[in-house]
Amino acid sequence: MEKGGVSQIEDSSTTLEELKQVATVDTIHNDEALKVLARYAGSETWEPAEEKRLVRKIDRRLVSILCVTYGLQYYDKAMLSQAAIFGLRTDLKLETGNRYSFSASIFYLGFIVGSYPAILMAQRFPIERVASCIVAVWGACLMCTAACTNWKGLYAQRFFLGFLESGISPMFMLVVGGWYKKQEQALRMGAWYSCTGFVSAVSPLINYGLGHITGGGLRPWQYMYLVAGIITILWAIVIYFVMPPDPIRAKGFSERERYIAVARMRENNSGVRNKHFKVEQVWESLLDIRFWIIFSIAFLIMIANGPVSSFIPIIISGFGFNRLNSLLLTMPAGVVIGMIELSAPYAAAKIPQARTWIIAICQTGTIVASLLLWLLPRSSKGGLLFACYVLASFGGGYAVTMGLQIANTAGYTKRSVTSSGIFVGYCLGNFVGPLLFKPKDAPVYAPGFIAVLITAIATSVLAIVYRYVCIWENRRRDKTGTMEGFEHAYEDDLTDMKNPQFRYTL
Repeated sequence: MEKGGVSQIEDSSTTLEELKQVATVDTIHNDEALKVLARYAGSETWEPAEEKRLVRKIDRRLVSILCVTYGLQYYDKAMLSQAAIFGLRTDLKLETGNRYSFSASIFYLGFIVGSYPAILMAQRFPIERVASCIVAVWGACLMCTAACTNWKGLYAQRFFLGFLESGISPMFMLVVGGWYKKQEQALRMGAWYSCTGFVSAVSPLINYGLGHITGGGLRPWQYMYLVAGIITILWAIVIYFVMPPDPIRAKGFSERERYIAVARMRENNSGVRNKHFKVEQVWESLLDIRFWIIFSIAFLIMIANGPVSSFIPIIISGFGFNRLNSLLLTMPAGVVIGMIELSAPYAAAKIPQARTWIIAICQTGTIVASLLLWLLPRSSKGGLLFACYVLASFGGGYAVTMGLQIANTAGYTKRSVTSSGIFVGYCLGNFVGPLLFKPKDAPVYAPGFIAVLITAIATSVLAIVYRYVCIWENRRRDKTGTMEGFEHAYEDDLTDMKNPQFRYTL
């Protein structure tokens, strides 16, 4: 009896020690991934085939959610350009001065205002719930467009739509950074970002059908917004119940799968999740030259998105096509750009240390297109349509840029802040872009395309500058004698600048 009591006491002591180990994981300074590692009691090694099966499972459950959500976001925000040729500009009196251009730009003012609050909520609260709520509310806001009766009402609606949509892209960058290794991130970023192109190939078909509706007391463009809003709200419910947020909390994974998903991320040297906001990492972000170069790239690269997202159907209509044919002629552009946005990250995943070169190369399509749209006579419809179809090739470079930023940033607060920061640059570029295309310059819009040409060239130069800044820093760290390592990846929530074992991807 006594021996049995001693044994029970020893067992209880062991259990208490195990519980104490788990309970005392410091998630303020360390990453929450340590909770998973501390609880796991099985084999700590795995075969490459086992990891590949896990990655395929993650892809099936996560990437599909990201792709559909981002596709809906682009469908919703780019609806303006398609609705414009179905009476929206006339009905809401947007043909006066720069009203239409500003209705496109004001969306991105809302984007800037909303990006940081959204990412702070995503760090503090379950990210899948934040994403679901945001998507549902923006779906309702989108439907409210049908109730607008003048340009002032549309301005308000577009601002709040941008405010609501702003958090999705930074959140998705954090989610990808928490599930995938550096060499895997570029392709997954490209997968969901390429939906901006592929959706552009599908949405004209939907809106072509809606454009034929004449009854019911509503205009065709109003039906477009109502249908899109309903689809978006329904999808928000799917996100809430299906989206796997991170390896620590995701449902449907065994303990071993969860352990491998977390342990394999050590080599990123950037952690998985930390709920505690750290002001010192914010200041470090603001002093990091690499962040400001990426910010400038995001700003300059998106100047070209002004004509792509808001003017391409109008520009094509200016070639002499009727409004329905103009809408259908935008479809090839979606397919071409979707392929570029997927191919560029694929190349980044397959070719080591080539991401900055790929960003620069993607600008060549935009450079050629802007030259053609500026210089070709309006009678050269074949050349002009080709230019419209390749103008957005910058999208492939932007998809790679997002992956590059996540791969080269460690510290969860810093990653959150810089991910939002990129989208501030993205928004500023999208805000400025449409304003460069003024009604008085139609149908050639020469000043606008000259600006696109200059900014595309500047983007290529900055991508190369970023490359050599990273090369210099990597060589400096090598010379100190501290080589790249991953044994302390989840400790102290170290940033890339504070961790001497961190090396920058090129």
